[in-house]
Amino acid sequence: MATDRKKILLVDDEESIHLLYKEELSEEGYEVISALNGEDALKLFEEERPNLVILDINMPGIDGIEVLRNMKQLHPEIPVILSSAYPEYKQDLASWASDDYIVKSFNLDELKGSIRSHLG
Repeated sequence: MATDRKKILLVDDEESIHLLYKEELSEEGYEVISALNGEDALKLFEEERPNLVILDINMPGIDGIEVLRNMKQLHPEIPVILSSAYPEYKQDLASWASDDYIVKSFNLDELKGSIRSHLG
């Protein structure tokens, strides 16, 4: 395995999103690790030190905004893309700490473009 593969942490409580994103992003050459909740996400964030995080907002337990705050305190240099089914969260000041905000879609072109712009 190439050592220059970029690692993405995917945090979402929906299995279908994990399957779709993992398949699509792996095809793009990224290594995808995933968490189904905020607690696991923060643990993996520290252990794995991903190059980028894709983070859902609405999750049971710790929500995505709280996870985002924690991640940015720990490693502000790691880009975090908020990914939500709800466009109205984009207006929430708390979401502005993220590096990008993408509304979930089965067409991942916008997400892939954002990932490329953050990872080069």
